[in-house]
Amino acid sequence: MKPDPSVIQAFTPAGKLRASINLGNPILAGKDASGAAVGVSVDLARAFAAALGVELELVVFDAAGKSVQAVSEERADFGFFAVDPLRGETIEFTEPYVLIEGYYMVRDASPIRHNGDVDQSQNRVAVGKGSAYDLFLTRELKHAQIVRAPTSPTVVQTFLDESLEVAAGVKQQLESDARKASGLRLLDERFMVIRQAMGVPKSRGAAAAHALHAFVEEMKASGFVAEALERHGIVGATVAPAA
Repeated sequence: MKPDPSVIQAFTPAGKLRASINLGNPILAGKDASGAAVGVSVDLARAFAAALGVELELVVFDAAGKSVQAVSEERADFGFFAVDPLRGETIEFTEPYVLIEGYYMVRDASPIRHNGDVDQSQNRVAVGKGSAYDLFLTRELKHAQIVRAPTSPTVVQTFLDESLEVAAGVKQQLESDARKASGLRLLDERFMVIRQAMGVPKSRGAAAAHALHAFVEEMKASGFVAEALERHGIVGATVAPAA
């Protein structure tokens, strides 16, 4: 990747490259023992800063909605998000670099056995506020009530504390939480595929969006994304195909 000076300027109006990092999705990022942000998205952010030849600043959030808002309001210069039409009003997305599955979780004794059983008026579904699956299920569910937890990592606790019927989220997060509490099970099929991409404010222009798109395709083709997933011990997520 050979950066154009105008593209560098488009990405660094504050003098450095500010990457919006969401810690609410464990597939993308988390914290190490020192409390520093680490993960696939952090690795990609550093690689993009290196490609542009600029200083990187990580702007860290605990929820997807906050991370999206930071980029939409240009308090960050790019970020890592699930592709969604609502978010696409202010953010220009690349093609996805990783595909993640969204699943439902219920109690062992629940009569809910299949995804089709969820959208019933008696069911309340816990989701992470502003997450990709919150946006998706808000459009898709016609009868069930959506209950929004503050962040994705608090979905299962909200589900348990409020005695809700269903929890919805990223498969790996739900599986991890289910291991900490007995009597929970995931349904046997995903309700959505989350297309995880990078994004830049639309106001930064077509050249900036094209440069970010090219970077993502290069990272997939070179094996960088696959190696990052392996390095961070991420299972259940797959590298998205080339655009």
